[in-house]
Amino acid sequence: MLAAISCSNQNNQNNMNIFKKIFGKKDVKQEFSQEEYDNDYELKMAGLEFVLGKSDNLVGHAIIPFEIGGAVDMYYFPNGIKGTGFATMELLKPDGTGSIPNKLGTYELVAFTKLNYVQDSEETNPFNLIERHICGILTNIGFYSFEAKLEPLETCEIPGKEGQPNICLILDEYKPDGKEFKIGNRKHGLLLVMEVHRDEMEFAMSNGTKKLIEKLKEAGYYPYSDLDRKSVVE
Repeated sequence: MLAAISCSNQNNQNNMNIFKKIFGKKDVKQEFSQEEYDNDYELKMAGLEFVLGKSDNLVGHAIIPFEIGGAVDMYYFPNGIKGTGFATMELLKPDGTGSIPNKLGTYELVAFTKLNYVQDSEETNPFNLIERHICGILTNIGFYSFEAKLEPLETCEIPGKEGQPNICLILDEYKPDGKEFKIGNRKHGLLLVMEVHRDEMEFAMSNGTKKLIEKLKEAGYYPYSDLDRKSVVE
């Protein structure tokens, strides 16, 4: 079950069970034609590949669709920066609406691992483990983005699984080399979701996320969510 999320600069007095709220919808209204969805998919993928590099032809489809309470589908980008990029394609609708707009407008989510892409999803290996972990994070943030405005340079915290520590995250605009994410002629945003160590998140909360990002970039850790590294604030 997906957990409520706590993000800085947000009013969280009434944390909600987002999964139950979304999954409780029995019928999903078909707002757009299949042709509109297909055309939007092609344009959106072209926009993502412009920023993230050529995608792999395999898609990590969720058993239960995101729109009725399941996980996000995972799209893989192993041909951009070193490692592998992940992106969502389900937050934005064909008309450009989606999550509550932030300073970027409406957006999709991206995350990264330093590990090279592995297409065999049946094998237990480090890449598949972090891919499933990041899928859970993006699903949680994806649901929450329809309930609260999530801005770049905020921090977020997701309760961990039973017996596990909470997941600490920072958000940032992802716009490498000034490349804009467009769907056709429409400009949208890419919101980076990056997992960090707890002391790093606390540093960001006290000193500003921008200062933490500077440290992460200096150490070569940005924009990766891998935590098999030392904290930059130790």
